[in-house]
Amino acid sequence: MDNFDELVSSLTPREENPAIKSYQNTVAMACPACEEPFDDMVVCKEEATSLNLSKSLDLCVSVHDDRPVIFTHQK
Repeated sequence: MDNFDELVSSLTPREENPAIKSYQNTVAMACPACEEPFDDMVVCKEEATSLNLSKSLDLCVSVHDDRPVIFTHQK
């Protein structure tokens, strides 16, 4: 993902813990994978990470610095 730093600088940080760091897309940036606006971006910080989702979401996945980056899209 070539524009990762630019993307992060445009998003609002929401949560960080040892496993993930999440950001909210408050400016309707386009998802690098599908080009549609996304809701949240989750950067996985550990090799094995699980997500507990409380609602059904469409997900797109990319990689930055060998770490998965997940983009959520509410249905």
